[in-house]
Amino acid sequence: MLQILIIGAVWPEPNSSAAGSRMMQLIALFQQQGWHVTFATPAAMSPHAIDLNAHAVAAVPIELNNPSFDHFVHELQPDIVLFDRFMMEEQFGWRVAEQCPDAVRIVNTEDLHCLRKARHVAVKSGNALDLFSDLAMREVAAIVRSDLSIIISEAEIDLLTTAFQVDPRLLHYTPFMLPAIVPDWPDYAARRHFLTIGNFRHAPNWDAVLQLKQVIWPLMKEHVGDAELHIYGAYPPPKATALHNPRDRFLVRGWADDVNEVMRHARLCLAPLRFGAGLKGKLIAAMQAGTPNVTTAIGAEGMHGGMAWGGEIVRDSAELHFDAAHFAAAAIALYHDKSAWETAQSNGLAILNARYNAATHGAHLIERINTLRANLPQQRRANFTGAMLRHHTLQSTRYLARWIEAKNSLLPQLNK
Repeated sequence: MLQILIIGAVWPEPNSSAAGSRMMQLIALFQQQGWHVTFATPAAMSPHAIDLNAHAVAAVPIELNNPSFDHFVHELQPDIVLFDRFMMEEQFGWRVAEQCPDAVRIVNTEDLHCLRKARHVAVKSGNALDLFSDLAMREVAAIVRSDLSIIISEAEIDLLTTAFQVDPRLLHYTPFMLPAIVPDWPDYAARRHFLTIGNFRHAPNWDAVLQLKQVIWPLMKEHVGDAELHIYGAYPPPKATALHNPRDRFLVRGWADDVNEVMRHARLCLAPLRFGAGLKGKLIAAMQAGTPNVTTAIGAEGMHGGMAWGGEIVRDSAELHFDAAHFAAAAIALYHDKSAWETAQSNGLAILNARYNAATHGAHLIERINTLRANLPQQRRANFTGAMLRHHTLQSTRYLARWIEAKNSLLPQLNK
């Protein structure tokens, strides 16, 4: 039985974020192969984290900058190590390479953090998009150091191979892996209201809520009868709950126990995303519930492959910003147009079944990993840049970690 170790930035929360759902999809895929899965993270346990032990996954807390991890991973001797997000490769990659040199090392990017951050900076500053940041150097270095990186969006593969000249042999496209959808949804007449959803700790989601509150909903509310805008999401801070205003029909609901249940009773999902990266879980959830959406070019990026969209995409020439009046008008029109709404619903179903088939994408990923395992020495020799980065960059990371270890070991004595 193969051993796969997943080193996560956080404990998986599939009911809080798309990243948590994707992680559970990957875990299920690995278990289908008969692999034994261990999930380890230095993060504190969350009240919303899934019970991994109930899913036959060994859950192991680990520490940063602590040699206890070396002993743990040496004893486990995993055949495959998957770093969930590039920061985990930075922290633990060199330790895995030392203790388990023959283990395949894979990065699961979730989304390109450097792209999301660059877009956020551009929106705040009003300046042109600048991808070449320190964060980009760190993230791309982690990708190049690794044997393979799982990329969720074709748009991000294109960015990595063109803007950053990453060897395509180091990348593998795996979007969300979903079962085939058999529609069983409330129809147009049975639905009311608008909805948006997203973890409030994720900056693009909070920005979208502010756009709705301050700009978009004031343009819409007088044109949609008594329809309400419902705001759902995990971890709503006081500044979010303070936006709740029943008289304005702007309702901050917070945590949703069942995303599909609240989504399937809404008539439209609104996602005015001005920045972000990867694939948008809220739009996947909307299409799964048969709920058309209105979003931006950023929101729809990488999701439909040129297929007719399941709603409306509001664009502008810069593709970093959008026109709020255009967005509001598109939402009002689609809310009232039963025929266009039903067409959008059908388009969403077609996208899901054509582009997110779990069996197809799962089989391709497992085949890629198995091929990599069978040819690991050859791939590593061919990736000279990665070897060079491992030699130089990880030497510095190792020495910094050792220095922190030494300092931490002295703290008890110094505090006496």
